[in-house]
Amino acid sequence: MRPLLLALMLAAASPAVAAPIRYHYDAAGSTVGFEADFGQTPIRGQMPVADITLALDFDRVAASHVEVTLDAAAARANIPFATQAMKGEDVLATRDHPQIRFESTSVRPTDTGAEITGRLTIRGISHEAVLDAVLYRPPGSDPVERDDLKILLTGAVSRSAFGATGFAHLVGDQVRLKILAHIRRAG
Repeated sequence: MRPLLLALMLAAASPAVAAPIRYHYDAAGSTVGFEADFGQTPIRGQMPVADITLALDFDRVAASHVEVTLDAAAARANIPFATQAMKGEDVLATRDHPQIRFESTSVRPTDTGAEITGRLTIRGISHEAVLDAVLYRPPGSDPVERDDLKILLTGAVSRSAFGATGFAHLVGDQVRLKILAHIRRAG
């Protein structure tokens, strides 16, 4: 896959202003991954997407919008005991807060893709979060092809900012996110 840079897409866009394109999320071709330091071995895991609403405007990137709800109660870590600890009251408290939600408040183009700023809600606590986004298209496809894409979102958050302070003597505060979403243009 080669990157489909938003800057190139803006240059290739037609002069007429088009409405944002709505996309469906393909769960089978997507992963929502996270990683936190745990001594010499990082804790890695995945969390399923419960719902996603995505509209990309290639003519006016700032008009793009994303809303994602993750199923925190179904999160899994690569270390079995870490899965239960992560869902417990001292970290994600999934009994009372089974979902994590992100809604964009601004999208701006960058040299390599876009920067998406939004409100992230974990444990009922909301803070601003920033994710870097890069779009990819299938190899060999037309450079203006926009029907079948992958979007890579990366960023990091402080878990203590959301009250997820459990096991701080064992697990690092920074949680790194790597989300690869396969998206297809809505019919």
